Formats: sequence, C-alpha cells, structure tokens
Amino acid sequence: MSIFVDAGTRVVVQGLTGSQGRFYGLRNRDYGTQVVAGTNPRKAGTDVEGIPVFATVADARAATGANASCIFVPAPAVPDAVMEAAGAGMELVVVITEGVPAHDQARFYSQLRHNHPHTRLLGPNCPGIITPGQCNIGITAGEIAKGGGPVGIVSRSGTLTYQALYELKQKDIGVTTCVGIGGDPVPGTSFVDCLSAFEADPDTRAVMILGEIGGTAEEEAADFLREGMTKPVVAYVAGVMAPVGRKMGHAGAIVSGTKGTAKAKMAALRAAGAEVALNPTEAGELMARVIADV
Repeated sequence: MSIFVDAGTRVVVQGLTGSQGRFYGLRNRDYGTQVVAGTNPRKAGTDVEGIPVFATVADARAATGANASCIFVPAPAVPDAVMEAAGAGMELVVVITEGVPAHDQARFYSQLRHNHPHTRLLGPNCPGIITPGQCNIGITAGEIAKGGGPVGIVSRSGTLTYQALYELKQKDIGVTTCVGIGGDPVPGTSFVDCLSAFEADPDTRAVMILGEIGGTAEEEAADFLREGMTKPVVAYVAGVMAPVGRKMGHAGAIVSGTKGTAKAKMAALRAAGAEVALNPTEAGELMARVIADV
C-alpha cells in the first residue's frame, strides 16, 4: 500500500502554464501520475501537451475528478492558491513554491485547520511526495526511487530525500511512500502526521526520518516513537556542525541557544528507540540491517 497518494490520485497543477509548472507537471505525467488538469484564469480553454487548462480548480475538479493539487505559483500567490484548492475540495494540496513568508504560512494553515479540515497540506517549500511506480507529485526524480516497500520515508530536506531514495535503491530496498514535508517554519504536514500514517500502513515495515537543525519537529517525532510507534525507525539529522544562531538553508533551520541543535535531536530520537546514523549513507546501511530483522 502507500500513504496519501497512489495510482488513483488525480492531480491538477496550479501554475501548469508557467515554466516550472510545465516542466515538472509533464515529468510527473511521464512518470505515470494522472496529471489531469492545469489552471490559469487567463489561459482557460487551452492545453499543455494535451493536459487541459481551466480557469479555476473547481472547474478542473468538475471536469476531471481531480482530488489533489500541486502548486507552482509565485510566493505572493500561494495563500490564495492554497485556499482555492481547499475550497474546491482537494484532498491533498502540495506546495512546491519556496519563499512563502512565515506569517502567510501560519495564516493559511490556520484557515485550513478551521475551514477545510479534510484537506491535507504538504509544504510549502517541499519536494513533494512519491509512491514509486504509482504517483509522483512534485520535483523528485522518479528514476532514483524503487517501489514495492517495505520502507516509508519522511524528510524535512529535499536533497536528503533524494539521497535516501538513491541509497535504498542501491541496496535494492523498495519504498512504500516518500514524503518531503519541507523545512519551513509552518509545515502543513509534520513528522508525526507521517509516522502515524506509516504506522497504520500494513506494507510499511520500517520508517526513515531525515531531519535537520531548528525547531522541535524531531523531538516531537521522538515523543511519538516512544508513545505510539511499533515499527523500527532509522533517523539522520543534518547540521551537527552548524553554528548557533545562524540560518542554514531552510527558513526553519535556525538554532537558538541549545534549542534545535542536531545533537539534541539525535539524542532524543536515540532515547526513543530509533537507530540514529551519522550520515545519509550510514542511514541506508542501518536500514538494510533493520529490514533484514523484520
């Protein structure tokens, strides 16, 4: 099985007529994803290599049965795009766009929680989600992913997402679903959300967590491991050598005092029972050993 997306997921790309939306929308379709529509109110009635373009997400859903959206619009337009997709009844909204202000993220996340609780938000500033061989929404290269399980992956870092998929494929280890939740301060989907879904998925037998400095997401994941996770977990946290108080990469990757350090996160995950790697390659090696025992 998988979590959040599968072969039946039907995707509308908001921003399909832009350069990035077109490039990745067509790549996703070529992978086998059901990319059934795009939106652009100024280009409704046209198409992008056979993918019809509609004025609104609601129009796209009515015509195609789309149930997921992938957003490739500029950062100032993201809040309206998210709420439009949710208002149209999308079950999953994946925001690839980076540079969305944190106060905008907090506002539309709160609006979703209150007004559209059945819409799952992934991102902003994330690589997307892939269930190998079935559905790829976002910017992950499908060629590096092997499907069929038994490992689920959840990552704050796009680059680490790609390396984890590649490390496992090199060891002939398949993945149920790989979720890139993004590294911004207000992610729509958390480590705990994904861990809970993987725990409930019968085909996921082990999980890999890829974290980084900043915030408390990894510590919250450790609490979940201790209280509600029965499946083995391998973890890697990037940023051991990051200087205190300096932003590193993602907007959420900043350490203040002793809070949010890689070492503290690693200690919390290790204390909760996770196998903690010192680098991404070792994470793949640890997972190979874990899988052999489950």
